[in-house]
Amino acid sequence: MTDSGRSLPRRPVHFGPDALEAHGGTLPGPAETTEIAHQTAAVLVGTGRAAHDPEVTARLVALVDELGLSTVADLWAGRPARSLPGALWRLYAVREWVRRQPVEASRQYAAGVRYTDVAHAVAGVAEPPGPEEVKSLADEILTGVFEGDLAVALERAAAFASVVAAGRADLAHDRDDTDPAWAGALTTSAAAMQRTGEDLVACARLWRADELD
Repeated sequence: MTDSGRSLPRRPVHFGPDALEAHGGTLPGPAETTEIAHQTAAVLVGTGRAAHDPEVTARLVALVDELGLSTVADLWAGRPARSLPGALWRLYAVREWVRRQPVEASRQYAAGVRYTDVAHAVAGVAEPPGPEEVKSLADEILTGVFEGDLAVALERAAAFASVVAAGRADLAHDRDDTDPAWAGALTTSAAAMQRTGEDLVACARLWRADELD
């Protein structure tokens, strides 16, 4: 049960246009879509934090596995980065990237460790930071959202993003001369990952001030 009295659905909930049309004949407007995004984020976090049930937590951590990344994106990706749905979207998107590309994720992370000692310590990746270690961290961070201090989980995710950003920048520098197009794309993605980390740190501050919604 959630703290609002609702039970967690046992099957994926589909939010596509066909399903919405079938349940009322009209699609929600922008204001309703915004409200849905924030309400679902709040219910999800409330469910996990009220349940105290490892099985529920495991299902919430694996939400993208059940619903699909596109469904989660439809719900939350359009919301501001410094909001609860925006933060959840970034956490799930990072986990999905790590889950799909653990070797590349660990390579980028390992490349950034020497530049980010403090962030590496905050992230808490086991040594050496190989594919299984970064996958475990991604799951640990989301588990912390539902079972631990959400601000700490956000800070660990931010630290992970900072290390990966540094690693991408380092790898891009190594390829500047031999493959400038690839190096440029990786530099751009490093900047995006760094912004993700900054936004997650801001979300942690907002959560502690009871202002993250």
